[in-house]
Amino acid sequence: MRQRPLPDARLGGIAPHISADAYRRAETTGQPIVIVAPTADPTRAPRHWHRLLIPFVIAGAAVAGGWGLVAALCMLLDAAAHTATVIAAAAGPIGVGGIALTLARSKH
Repeated sequence: MRQRPLPDARLGGIAPHISADAYRRAETTGQPIVIVAPTADPTRAPRHWHRLLIPFVIAGAAVAGGWGLVAALCMLLDAAAHTATVIAAAAGPIGVGGIALTLARSKH
């Protein structure tokens, strides 16, 4: 595996690599070696905004997932309450010790 070259402080932390073949060819023919260093893209957001934005996006997704979980739990409890009401209405009043408790109103 090829190791990355150490950064060169004179080029702002960018260490260009020139292959040995290209260097020797330029040395024998007298061709100049042109090193193109990339510059920052002005249309893109700076890197520090990305470092700040990513945690907020993750936190927002977690909050949205939490609210979705709460909504699903509420729907499940609502369905369970409706099911219990239908079953209780079909069973009639529940009595213990002579006291009757009607869980659902009859439609009569």
